[in-house]
Amino acid sequence: MTGDEVLDLLRGVVDPELGSDIVDLGMVRSATVDADGRVAIEIALTTIGCPLQAQIKKDVTNRVGSAPGVTAVDIAWDEMTAEEKAACMDKARFNASQRATETTVPATTRVIAIASGKGGVGKSSVTVNLAAGLAAEGFAVGVLDADIGGFSVPRMLGVEGPLTSSESKITPHVKKLGTGRLEIVSMGFLVEDHDTALLWRGQILNRAVQHFLEDVRWGDLDYLLIDMPPGTGDIQMGLARMLPRTEMIVVTTPGIGVQSVAVRAADLARKTYLRLAGVIENMSAFTCEHGETYALFGEGGGQELADRVGAPLLGSVPIEPSVSTGGDAGTPAVLGEGAAADAFRAIVRTIIDEAVPPASMAGCSARMFERVEAALGPKA
Repeated sequence: MTGDEVLDLLRGVVDPELGSDIVDLGMVRSATVDADGRVAIEIALTTIGCPLQAQIKKDVTNRVGSAPGVTAVDIAWDEMTAEEKAACMDKARFNASQRATETTVPATTRVIAIASGKGGVGKSSVTVNLAAGLAAEGFAVGVLDADIGGFSVPRMLGVEGPLTSSESKITPHVKKLGTGRLEIVSMGFLVEDHDTALLWRGQILNRAVQHFLEDVRWGDLDYLLIDMPPGTGDIQMGLARMLPRTEMIVVTTPGIGVQSVAVRAADLARKTYLRLAGVIENMSAFTCEHGETYALFGEGGGQELADRVGAPLLGSVPIEPSVSTGGDAGTPAVLGEGAAADAFRAIVRTIIDEAVPPASMAGCSARMFERVEAALGPKA
């Protein structure tokens, strides 16, 4: 690990109010790595008492600290000079003016890619249950079905019908859940025949995902969950380029033999400088009506993978008919009762409280940005 590699990792840490990464904004003054793997980073804030300091610290520590060879992360804080603040705000203004040509995903949205090394581990089921669980907690959650050729999100969420558009932007389907909402986009809303195979090559698949990120009128989202295709192909690498602030969660089954495949998804995250937020073990065990528990797909694989890639095990979801029947009926299991529902809800709380907490908008830099905008007015 070198200082330049640390800077590349830090480009995935976004100031949630200014909407750009902390390296681009000039907030990172230095990044060094000693022979023991200890990383020292100096970060200058617009105001030293900025309420976002704790969140930036956590994001920096999580992203850099999970890199191979890093033993510790030390952060020194300072306050920007007047010249640095002016340059930071000018950069933020410029980036905001250019953002329409990038993605339409709000800068404050926490983006989570749900990935797997292979198909058949229940990745899509995990995605829709986490999305529904987050919405049930009152969050606005986008669901992007990036598994273009193997789309299943529409059926699992009980949403159908073609997508509409206005003013050259696609409008996602919206589903209310309590005080929260889901905004859903999938190729399943665009094809006429769900039984027809999409014979598309990698570049076309990647372009389809790019359209979903650039041409969809996403609302003010707290989270965007992306159901990734299995493996490590063009879509995964394209997403890393388009949304470098993405966090990744890898789904696996308990069998130890599956880990040699699942670890590749984690390796792709590291090589493309995405933060690996954690591992979820699906289909962990089955408990029959007599109370006997059977490890049908083996045991220990989730923790084995988490230990191997240096990420936390966010939770294990048992095998329950409610997960399958809920997906077929469009009513995710997390909204019901049972051991699987409880496991999904616990994972949702871990995501909110620890793994990928929502962005706080109560900071100071946005207010400063607004004052600068009001004082200077629009630039030509």
